[in-house]
Amino acid sequence: MTRQAFRPLRSLRTLGVLGAALALLAACGKTEPPAIAFAPYATDYASKPDFAQLEHQFPLTPADLAKITPENLALLNQEQLDQIYARLTAGPIPDGPFDGSIILPEGESGKLRAGEIVGGLAGFALHLKGIAVDKIGETLWKGKVFYRNERVLRNRIEDLEIFRKAGLVEGEPQKITVGRKDAWLLFPAKLYCGQSLVDSRRESVIIDYAFTDELPGYQEKPDFLAGRRGLKVRDEIRMVRPGLYLGRAYMDRVFVLNFVLYNKEIAERDGPAFQKAGTVQEDCWGGTQKRVVVAAK
Repeated sequence: MTRQAFRPLRSLRTLGVLGAALALLAACGKTEPPAIAFAPYATDYASKPDFAQLEHQFPLTPADLAKITPENLALLNQEQLDQIYARLTAGPIPDGPFDGSIILPEGESGKLRAGEIVGGLAGFALHLKGIAVDKIGETLWKGKVFYRNERVLRNRIEDLEIFRKAGLVEGEPQKITVGRKDAWLLFPAKLYCGQSLVDSRRESVIIDYAFTDELPGYQEKPDFLAGRRGLKVRDEIRMVRPGLYLGRAYMDRVFVLNFVLYNKEIAERDGPAFQKAGTVQEDCWGGTQKRVVVAAK
């Protein structure tokens, strides 16, 4: 066999090696669920673990919390997200801009729960005008801006066109630039510590839109949509670790979706100290069952 005859064979081998290398790289870059413990559970509600017992048997250490990221939270089911949330405390009320992402749970029909809830809300303005909550959350909402000292918050909306087409924008809302990208500041809310709607053992940071029309910078359209004359939105958040918060959104006290808030600068600045000591400033009531923290040695 001549040298020329070996060339196709060598080429195939080279392609095989390259393919294997690319597959390995792809596997290395694949996001996996966080390697943390969960209490056993089944699909029926009666099988769900008691939160107090869950936290006693499976406390989350700072090392565990360091494994949790905005990306791998999206790989968890609703029960796992609930179990993480129940083992967190509120931490400090955030300050400044946070990037946001949404995790939509499935409803009983297999459809996204947000769509089921929205369909059941009489007079839901966005739905009637052909605007889906799922689309707003996944493509337009980019996060929140906290004004800690004023105890208020505003949401970062990247594009107003969908609201304008529906006649839901008047005037020119305020803008903010985060990471060289502009976003509109809409839907103001009050910030305070209050009882969690899923875990009443301790407080969460509450983001309350009930009296949004009383806050500075309020614009009737589209801000009314989140308030008491609209969807009656109420969010609550707890800190996973500095710079990272897990949140739950409710409409008229009905759970709709999960969301994640992340500030990379805070995470990199305060994360190492938290992982070493396992303590952080707590602005809200920590409850009678103190959270078990095992700091790194």
